[in-house]
Amino acid sequence: MFCSRNQIVVLFMLLLFTATGFAASTGESPEKESCTIITVARLASADGSVMTSHTCDSNYRTWIEFVPEKDHEPGARTDIVKGAMHNFFAGDKRVIEKLGEIPQAAHTYRFLNTAYPCMNEHQLGMGESTFNGRKELQSDRGIFQIEELQRIALERCRTAREAISLIGRLIKEYGYCDAGECITIIDPGEAWQMEILGPGKGKLGGVWAAQRIPDDHVGVSANISRIAEIDLKNPDYFMASENVFDLARKNKWWDPKKGPFKFYQAYGDSYSGKPFTIREYWVFTRLAPSLKLDFNADELPFSVKPEKKVSLEDMIELFKADYAGSEFDMTRNLMVMHKDRKTGEEKMVKSPVANAWMSRHMRALLNALKEDVVVRHRPIAVEFCAYHTVVQAREWLPGDIGGRVWFGLDNPAMTVKVPLYMGMESVLPSFKVGSQEKFRRDSATWAFRRVAKLAMIRWDLCKDPVQAVMREFEQKAAREVPRLEADYMEIYPTDAVAANRLLTQYSHQFADALVNRYWDLGDHLWNFYARGF
Repeated sequence: MFCSRNQIVVLFMLLLFTATGFAASTGESPEKESCTIITVARLASADGSVMTSHTCDSNYRTWIEFVPEKDHEPGARTDIVKGAMHNFFAGDKRVIEKLGEIPQAAHTYRFLNTAYPCMNEHQLGMGESTFNGRKELQSDRGIFQIEELQRIALERCRTAREAISLIGRLIKEYGYCDAGECITIIDPGEAWQMEILGPGKGKLGGVWAAQRIPDDHVGVSANISRIAEIDLKNPDYFMASENVFDLARKNKWWDPKKGPFKFYQAYGDSYSGKPFTIREYWVFTRLAPSLKLDFNADELPFSVKPEKKVSLEDMIELFKADYAGSEFDMTRNLMVMHKDRKTGEEKMVKSPVANAWMSRHMRALLNALKEDVVVRHRPIAVEFCAYHTVVQAREWLPGDIGGRVWFGLDNPAMTVKVPLYMGMESVLPSFKVGSQEKFRRDSATWAFRRVAKLAMIRWDLCKDPVQAVMREFEQKAAREVPRLEADYMEIYPTDAVAANRLLTQYSHQFADALVNRYWDLGDHLWNFYARGF
């Protein structure tokens, strides 16, 4: 290692800022910087699956569980709550607030309960990204926040269109009281993007629009309203609330005399200069470079046709994006003087603490004496990620195995996703243990979180061992999962229970081996800091 006195101070401060969590590490509002969705329609994917995804980027709960299907008595009702995204464990009621209740369905479907519920037994899947929208539209009367709309839809719907219609009815009758939200909704045949806002203070209802992603396209949503013109005469591609035009016209957010209605212009964030972020641009230009999209353009397409069909592996790699080596690389000018101990030669080298997840304080320190200050571009992979998912719907397979969720914890650039199937009996016990209150050895989250936070301190030293473990388990999944699914399909026609037990056993074994390997990896990374940082 080479460290001058000034570098030691910087390294110490990096450790301090790393340990202090989200607020110190980004200096940005969680609402503006949280959650990325990439959605791949069926003809754009390499295997014919429909895929959506979600990075849950803020201080949300990390434990997960399968909620079983259930029959309900006539007249039963179900509570609608807020706070479930932040409770420490299943059944923890300390932060739960009941906002209202609605009639319960006679039968509710099985679903995977993540902080933002993500898939049910009929291969109906979802992703989520907050975009805030016009603050004056947030209501204090409705009872639904976005995660509860997702839960109710997954409990009651089989298709994306059913889910959009149900969510629209719930908003109209019971009211929406959340910030502007985008959810993607997929089934084995279609992929849709739905954007929702409240009706305004003191009012009941909401305003929303949904647009279908063409079957051979990919869409991205990253904390900004993306839906532009909507054609309600084409219900195969557009749906919206009854008030979508009138509300904008009434509030003078749209003047028909000045141009066509665009949802993002009427209802999107007033501080947003354009309807896309670096994340939409990055994904689109990687998948469709020949379009020669311009980052300085006023608008990007809602979706693009990829030049090569997108595989699961491609999706996982896109979520690791830190822009290294590109014009958006935030570490490219973080240089320090290094003196070779043997030759005495001095030369400028990249700082040993430089990485895409540095705090703004650290970037300011390293940039303090430089004129070429690099603008911060928020990566897709971030250090404040709670969990991340890639959700797949595969129409040629039974729902129990066709519905597949790849679930990961903490920074997607440093951790590995575990395969989960809708037919599984349960998740590994360590994935059901929360992580917000304290460090716990029985929580899978902390195995991954510790590695990711230690690696941030000296990414130059930690990058290779971390990526080696990631390759090891990603290759393990690529080898073993096809064999697992082939075995499943042999057993399933005669014994579905045994087939689903096979899925559970494999997922538990994979997850357990991965968690243990990350605990060992964390111990190994500590060795780099035996004599300081």
